[in-house]
Formats: sequence, structure tokens, C-alpha cells
Amino acid sequence: MGMRQIALPLSSKRDRPPRIVVGNANASAIDAMSEPGNWPFHTAILTGPPRSGKSLLAGWFADSGVGDVVDDADTVDEDALFHRWNRAQESGRPLLIVSNRPRGNGEGAWKVSLPDLNSRLGAALDLEIDVPDDEMLAALMEVHAEMRGLVLDHSATDYLVPRCERSHLGVERLVEAIDRLSLERKQAPTLAIWREALIETKGGAPEDLGN
Repeated sequence: MGMRQIALPLSSKRDRPPRIVVGNANASAIDAMSEPGNWPFHTAILTGPPRSGKSLLAGWFADSGVGDVVDDADTVDEDALFHRWNRAQESGRPLLIVSNRPRGNGEGAWKVSLPDLNSRLGAALDLEIDVPDDEMLAALMEVHAEMRGLVLDHSATDYLVPRCERSHLGVERLVEAIDRLSLERKQAPTLAIWREALIETKGGAPEDLGN
């Protein structure tokens, strides 16, 4: 699957606009967000791991003007959230609910105590951001590096992808470590820096990282 990106009209700390990398982990969710008219009860719930782009996607959806967003919904007062759900039913305007935790009864899950709200949310469309595959990990590395003004060519991603933590947050931390080490040593990223950043962010001994 070829990588594509969604540009966002936002600024970052280095004045480079963030972009959403579309890949195996989020393509299904993005496709569903592009057609909110198909959502049951005009409502969808977006969940995913830390730093996986949930809030960026919510911002993209809100900027599209086709619906409303409640971000960090698992921290929102349940009565207020129930009011937002009711408003979506009355107006027919889609409502995207973003949570850092999936609903359920397991450890760390988003436990909704208001019975009426819990039943309503159970009828919403569930959208989940998954674990990125190799192709998406490489694209995420390139975007994070570009936002930092850091050059990571294909030889870098070819080396780093099989060895890095396989998560959005892990990639972000890895590129941040490479950038910091490069700045500290006043040199472009080298194999030695890639390896040190991997050890720092993932752990393990140098011999575990191969050549």
C-alpha cells in the first residue's frame, strides 16, 4: 500500500506544518471519517495508542466543517458528553468522540458509569488506530525527521525500522533522540548515532542491534 499524507494548517515549534501519515494503522479510520453520513446515530468513537495522531485527525475532521469533535472524551464530564450526544441526534450533525482509552471493563479501559450514556456509546461506530507496519514506520520517521529539519535517508530507515519500537510514540522518541545526539555532537546522523538512539529508546545491548 503506498503511503499518502494529509497536510494540516497548523504550525509546529519549528514552523513546519505537521502532517498525518496515512497507512495500515489508520487508513480504515480515516476512510470512515470521510463519510460521517454513514455513522450509526451520527456518532463515532476514535481510539488509539499514545501519539498515534488522534487529536490531529480530530482537528482535520473539525476543520472539514462536516461535524463536531469531543477530544479527550474519557476525561469529560459524563452528563456533558451525554448532552453532546443528544445534540448530535437532534441536529443530525456528526459527532466524533476521541478517547485515549477504549471503552470496556478491562484494566485501564474507559469505564462509563452513566448507564444511558454507556448504552448510547455502545451503538456508535468504533474507529481504532492500530500498530504501524514497516512501510508506515518508515514514513513516520521521515515526517518526524523533516519536521525537525533532520535528514534521514532510506539507508537510515532501512536500518532503523526493523530494530525500533513498533509504535507511533516509539518512532517519535527515536527521531527525537537522533536529533538531540546529532546536535550534541554537531554532526549529521551516523550509524553510531542511530545505534545509540535505539539503545536509549528501546533498551538492549549494542550487539542486539546488528551491523
